[in-house]
Amino acid sequence: MGTVISLTVPAGAAVADHELDAAVAAVERVFARLDESFSLYRPDSEASRLARGELSLREASAGMRDRYADAVGWRLMTEGAFSPERPDGVLDLSGLIKGYAIAKAGETLQSQGITDWCLNAGGDVLVMGSPVPGSGASWAAGVVDPQDRTALLSAFELGGPADLKTGTRRALATSGSAERGDHIWTAGAGGAEFTQVSVAAADIVTADVLATAIVAGGTAMLHRATDGWEIDVLAVRRDGELLATPGFRA
Repeated sequence: MGTVISLTVPAGAAVADHELDAAVAAVERVFARLDESFSLYRPDSEASRLARGELSLREASAGMRDRYADAVGWRLMTEGAFSPERPDGVLDLSGLIKGYAIAKAGETLQSQGITDWCLNAGGDVLVMGSPVPGSGASWAAGVVDPQDRTALLSAFELGGPADLKTGTRRALATSGSAERGDHIWTAGAGGAEFTQVSVAAADIVTADVLATAIVAGGTAMLHRATDGWEIDVLAVRRDGELLATPGFRA
């Protein structure tokens, strides 16, 4: 997926070396398998074959059709701010698939019996448990300043003692133009209103999709997202002005 993936397990976690090695290998397989299918940078991927018209969606794999259905559902829920198609009509599920891959990797870690971990894929973070096992402490996820990539703009506490309860923020995703340029298509002719948007949510797919949707849809989508989902948002306008929900202001 063209991104760096890191797995952090606390030093005090009761995980043997061979168990950790097996968990890392399982996570790598999750990302590799999805990359083989969904990457538009791989000419042999299923997504590339769809983009070239060599394969129709009807003929695509069940996994491809399922993720497309997920993306269409998000398009409806965001009133078009999030879309599975590029302006040229090419199917592009990259706005959803990284979050999906992180979520599947997290499920894999849990199935391996790892209870305390932090998974970071290109700055999008999903956590479980605590950085100090048994303490109930939360993980701290940093948000890079888009105007100074060597500095942190903010931090947000993820997980902790209630990380299995509904609504607890276990995921943080960031989208925008600061890292990769203007790669998100917007409805307006003037370009994106926000240079960067970070969303904290209970699950990584929601955080990832809504971060992208808010960049694409601007302030209107920001209001729609904070009204419709249990999330916290930190949005950076092009002039550096910050818009933050109470969770980030705290």
